[in-house]
Amino acid sequence: MLLNGLKVVELATWIAGPACAGLMADWGADVIKIETAGGDPVRTMVPDADGRASAIFAMENRGKRSVVLNLGQPAERDALIALLQQADVFITNLRPGSLVRAGLDHASIEKIAPRLIYTSISGQGLSGADADRAAFDITGYWTRSGIAAATIPPDTRPFPCRPGFGDHVTALAALSGTLAALHERAVSGRGRLVEASLLRAASYTLGWDYSLLLRHGVVETAAPRDQWPSPVAGYFRTADERWVYIAPRGPNCLGNALGLIGRRDLAEDPGILAFPPDLDRVREVRAMMDDWFIARSLDQAEAALGETDLIWAPMATPDEVVAAEQAQAAGCFVDLADGGRTPAPPVGLGPLDPRPEPPQLGEHTRSVLDAVSAGWPARA
Repeated sequence: MLLNGLKVVELATWIAGPACAGLMADWGADVIKIETAGGDPVRTMVPDADGRASAIFAMENRGKRSVVLNLGQPAERDALIALLQQADVFITNLRPGSLVRAGLDHASIEKIAPRLIYTSISGQGLSGADADRAAFDITGYWTRSGIAAATIPPDTRPFPCRPGFGDHVTALAALSGTLAALHERAVSGRGRLVEASLLRAASYTLGWDYSLLLRHGVVETAAPRDQWPSPVAGYFRTADERWVYIAPRGPNCLGNALGLIGRRDLAEDPGILAFPPDLDRVREVRAMMDDWFIARSLDQAEAALGETDLIWAPMATPDEVVAAEQAQAAGCFVDLADGGRTPAPPVGLGPLDPRPEPPQLGEHTRSVLDAVSAGWPARA
């Protein structure tokens, strides 16, 4: 495994922090998950009737070891400090103020563990008036960052992102910075602070819009469908109430899409080609596209689209994706040791053996604490 021998301590709950550490565990790192006596709240989310760990918890925490510590007790805080002094990476998503009060902020830890890579994952960053404000990805990544406003058309009631949506993007950002810092340490011999936040990751995710806004002062965001400038771009509904998205990528795409309805000649329509286009004419031609799709099933539409040089895709349901041969071929899912399946890491680095089950709460507390004075304990 790529990260064999790497020692990681995770002091984090919910998704972004555990997901970052979880990917490192998937790639071979030895990850110690520090929990309170109540455990990570995700442990109890959507529990299985057969007693297995929550599927959500299993995804983020498979292959880790769990140690329960009460950091309000000096001896148990000292145990954490001893672990950090022996570790390569510390990943935490506790709020900055809490870390300062506990003496676990980067400035404090750097003095006693100068080689440690300290990865902080927060809602709004480590400085500024709102640095200590609690955040989930639905608030910090989706709503406050501008992504929701840029994505949801103004004639649509606002809706939240799916749970964990922005957390996983932020976890990938934190992981990339952590691995870069580890590479630097191999040369410099010193650790550093790696800072990732929901807000910053979201700003990068929305980078196309923000680069235009910063350069030109204005940017177009989501608009009602009847305001779209292309008659062939966007979602079209089929006879069986399914949807297909067409994404034009060049000048030939207009004619190729209109060829579906036998009206390639409309690709030369001056009202469509004008800049800005004649929106009344665009709507007329889009209505022709709508009529073509609504007269065909999804299978029929896909067969016709497959003969074109267009970028398109059906709107798949999660059930369809899980069953799809292409998703399996792309390595989207991996087996668990208990016989179940779970989402795989988003990057392929070779075959993955069935992933270990997540740890029981405090399962490794005694073995880790018994051996902490002798160095990092061997895996149980």
